Amino acid sequence: MQERDAMICRACGREERASEGYPCAECERFICLICNFRGVTLCADCSAKAGLPSPATTLPPSSEGDAGSTPPGT
Repeated sequence: MQERDAMICRACGREERASEGYPCAECERFICLICNFRGVTLCADCSAKAGLPSPATTLPPSSEGDAGSTPPGT
């Protein structure tokens, strides 16, 4: 039997190791280390209740792909 030490981040939806995260400031749901480093302290549900934008939509764009390229049609 193999044990899994993973939880789903309630801000961004990533699966991360349970030992590498922090609780939501309101409800204590799991927030991953990456979100915490980016300043996210509330899960998506608590952000919505507070009238704040969803944490997943406020994260900076990833460095993968064509981030920063010219918009289509220009």
